[in-house]
Amino acid sequence: MGSIFSIFKRGLEKSSTLVTRSVVSLFTGEKKWEAQDFQRLEAGLLRADFGVPATERIVADIQDRYSRGKIATGEDILAVAREDAAAILRSNLRALAKSESGPTVLLFVGVNGSGKTTTIGKLADKLSKEGHTCMLAACDTFRAAAIEQLQLWGERTHCPVIAGKHGGDPAGIAFDAAKAAVARSVEYLLIDTAGRQHNQKNLMDELGKIRRALEKALPGSPHEVFLTVDSSLGSNAVSQAREFSKNCGVSALILTKLDGTGKGGMAVAIHDQLDLPTLFVGLGEQPDDLQDFDPELYARALFDSANQRGSSETV
Repeated sequence: MGSIFSIFKRGLEKSSTLVTRSVVSLFTGEKKWEAQDFQRLEAGLLRADFGVPATERIVADIQDRYSRGKIATGEDILAVAREDAAAILRSNLRALAKSESGPTVLLFVGVNGSGKTTTIGKLADKLSKEGHTCMLAACDTFRAAAIEQLQLWGERTHCPVIAGKHGGDPAGIAFDAAKAAVARSVEYLLIDTAGRQHNQKNLMDELGKIRRALEKALPGSPHEVFLTVDSSLGSNAVSQAREFSKNCGVSALILTKLDGTGKGGMAVAIHDQLDLPTLFVGLGEQPDDLQDFDPELYARALFDSANQRGSSETV
């Protein structure tokens, strides 16, 4: 667990520093904590994009415990916040879907630049190392380099790639990929799609066409519709997830680019406001930086006071 925690800790260092610096500096046992101190704590959590509902609930819990004499230091506050955040993050956690028979089809959707193709490569690498067989499908036929990028991941992970021509029909490629996955008896089929905004009706309709093609080729698929969410978007990621979920049946989230943002609280906000689980998080550039989402480790790393002190030790 130590090495895994160190990955979470490194990936969430910016968010942790933002939160813990204000807590440790504001709250000491040397003075009575006033309403303005709790308002500053609230502001710190909002800056890290915990969202208003979760922030208000966490701060209210801390105030209540302080009024009853249960906590007295900044470290106590971090412990309570960590406990409350972990409880929110645990609320809808589940395992990756697995088809009872035949390939499990994982469809990836999201806005441009959210990290779909890279995440597919990393997840294929992770599943392959766990002993599973995977196939990739290049259904992003609009971005010039998307097919080549996925093919490179296929070579790196030793996974076959089903691809068409640039500008080809994504639904047709998805259909062919599903049939090929069945014929080759692979366990997982990971399907890339073009980036799109939720308000681009023609592109959102295209996702519906892809889903219908998959259902026709392999009834019951796709088994997961992953929305890759760029964590640097902060609170905007919550509205993005909400709209994609309405439009294309998102079943789970993968948070990407957490290592470059101070907005790690957005995972708490998404879990708190939407009934969508996060199954994986991207905490760096290397393939093994894609990790199973662990509420406890995430909350510990998010409220790790060692980051505020500049410590590099791992727990």
